[in-house]
Amino acid sequence: MGENVTFKADGGTTNGYLAKPASGKGPGVVVIQEYWGLNDQIKGVADMLAREGFDALAPDFYHGKGAKIGEPDAAGKLMMELMQGASAAQDARGAARYLATHPATSSQKVGVIGFCLGGYLALLTAAEAPDVVSAVVDCYGVGHAPPPASKLKSAKVLGIFGGKDHSAQEFAALEKSLREAGVSFEKHVYPEGDHAFLNEQRKDVYRPADAKDAWSRILAFLKANVR
Repeated sequence: MGENVTFKADGGTTNGYLAKPASGKGPGVVVIQEYWGLNDQIKGVADMLAREGFDALAPDFYHGKGAKIGEPDAAGKLMMELMQGASAAQDARGAARYLATHPATSSQKVGVIGFCLGGYLALLTAAEAPDVVSAVVDCYGVGHAPPPASKLKSAKVLGIFGGKDHSAQEFAALEKSLREAGVSFEKHVYPEGDHAFLNEQRKDVYRPADAKDAWSRILAFLKANVR
């Protein structure tokens, strides 16, 4: 139901996938990939959000590259290349500002949701474009060096974490820094959830009941805070 789009990002351009609501206009939400890249699963998330009434943009942070789910070495290489360059911040700013001014976006500001690597990139987007981001959903992502919590004060943050995730200590450190900086933060931890438990294509970790509950919370959070 979506379409491929191109938007400006600090003098260059970046591609993405845009899914618009049937009504023609809705609150804007940026949807950010796992470390596999902009694949059909992430496009499916954008489509689902469009069905919920959002104008959803999934930017391509890997610029046409990607790894198949189940090929962690290839995905890890792409992630390292991204983290070592400057394009992540540029694309994050560009995506948020493009969506905030898109004709199908009805909200004054936009929300951002990211998964795995995308959870870190969602936080980065809020830090890089505080003028247009009002809400962040971080689904089990922190990154080696999350943006300073002081740069996230303009956005409310929801954390969706798994109790069995290997990054549990990083989640605790993120929560501490956000609360100390006065950032509006809430979280929901699913005790039996592992990393990527929301990804229906990851049969090894997907937890349907937890995913259903998490999505009900995510949608309510976005609808309340993206206007």
